[in-house]
Amino acid sequence: MHTAAWAYHEATKHSVASVRRSRHMLEWDIMPLPFKVYPQLPPIPLPRDFATSRRSALETIADDPPVDSDGRELDLATLAPVFHFTAGVLRRRSYPGREVFFRAQACTGNLHHIDLYLICGELPELTAGVYHFSPHDFALRQLRAGDFRAAVVSASGNQPAIAAAPAIIACTSTFWRNAWKYQARTYRHCFWDSGTLLANLFAVAAARDLPAHLVLGFVDEQLNQLLDLDDEREVTLALVALSRGAGSAPATPPVVPLELETVPLSSREVEYPAIRAVHAASSLASVDDVAAWRGALAPLPRFTSAGAHVSLVPSLAASAEPIEKVILRRGSTREFAHDAIGFAPLSTLLRTITRGVVADFLEPGTTLSEVYLIVNAVDGLAPGAYVFDRDRDALALLRAGDFRRDAGQLDLSQPLAADAAVNLYWLVDLRSVLARFGDRGYRAAQLEAAIGGGKAYLASFALGIGATGLTFFDDDVVDFFSPHAAGKSVMFLMAIGRPIPRRAPLTL
Repeated sequence: MHTAAWAYHEATKHSVASVRRSRHMLEWDIMPLPFKVYPQLPPIPLPRDFATSRRSALETIADDPPVDSDGRELDLATLAPVFHFTAGVLRRRSYPGREVFFRAQACTGNLHHIDLYLICGELPELTAGVYHFSPHDFALRQLRAGDFRAAVVSASGNQPAIAAAPAIIACTSTFWRNAWKYQARTYRHCFWDSGTLLANLFAVAAARDLPAHLVLGFVDEQLNQLLDLDDEREVTLALVALSRGAGSAPATPPVVPLELETVPLSSREVEYPAIRAVHAASSLASVDDVAAWRGALAPLPRFTSAGAHVSLVPSLAASAEPIEKVILRRGSTREFAHDAIGFAPLSTLLRTITRGVVADFLEPGTTLSEVYLIVNAVDGLAPGAYVFDRDRDALALLRAGDFRRDAGQLDLSQPLAADAAVNLYWLVDLRSVLARFGDRGYRAAQLEAAIGGGKAYLASFALGIGATGLTFFDDDVVDFFSPHAAGKSVMFLMAIGRPIPRRAPLTL
């Protein structure tokens, strides 16, 4: 496999040897600012008096927003909770010399490098334009005045959901805000962190009956220019078409360079050429490239599993707590008790998070990834290694045994995975994905798995269970789950279990 994405993935794998070789030290004097700030643009404050949704969190996590419904009208009152519970600041904590911000979505290292932009037509209380969402003061800032949706429609190759949307949300990453700590591996984190963010967005949108459609096929340069990005440092990762029923967008005004002033992130930045190289290789340069990327291609193979199967038994008495309260409580679990969780909650979680993603790179009901499990302590389920069989809605036993110690070793020899009740791994046949989608398939594989991980975060807290995302020794994980996992690549790891309580939860 000779592609830039494959080379990048291989070069950024963790191993015992690579971790020991690393001499990377955090330079606190150049730690980047946690926000993108436009000092010259006036804020458009978003309303903060949100109404709590009525559907249960588990329903909204499991059920993607209805793509065949126009949904409710978009206005500031509808958009505000979407932004707040997707990427807003939930609380702040002051320490000597600095302030730490805790955001709605999970993010590697709490280094929130994903920004959201809004491209919309005329909406009640909001004029047509291109806007940046500013979490630090919960406001929008207008970058361009006018309806630029047609530019996004064109860049997406006339993708139907984009063409029908009154509003489009763009996710971007500023590499340095994460690479300060994670170096070249940050390109993986671009999709891990946008995936967990999108899991929030889809659940909050579903709670408000807003159709949402993920789009990865677009001409990168056109989107970066529209958002006025310095694409050596910040790039567009994904689009979400929000709601439906919009008429045809008018002709796009000229997209001229803005060169808007932003506050410097730090006094000095360190470049990691591998990030730019893989992003350039996975970019689409023309509408023809978009059409070819999204065109009719050979179907991916279906996953199969032999051996003993244990059918899921999801609970019929799931929590009725709404998604907003779950997001307020969600946070990375720092310590797990060795207490077991029930098989019904685990079944409910798996049923909730494996319903698929509505995206332009997936046929309905299909997926790029498989979920593997190390079960340490689940009542009614023998400890061992399993894989989730989507067709049978069951867990297939790969190997029975107590693998707590193995779980701890696989997550960079940290205790969290060993202490957790269950570890969930998302694995992908990356060779097949890259053969089908080219280098851009790397974005799709990482992002889809991370959305599943983000859903697992939310579903765990909805079920009263703790959760945390972890990193891993790539090849060791594959070896552990082989021969079933032979030739696959690890995309994401989530540990779930009973948390050791540390502080009282937030309330609305």
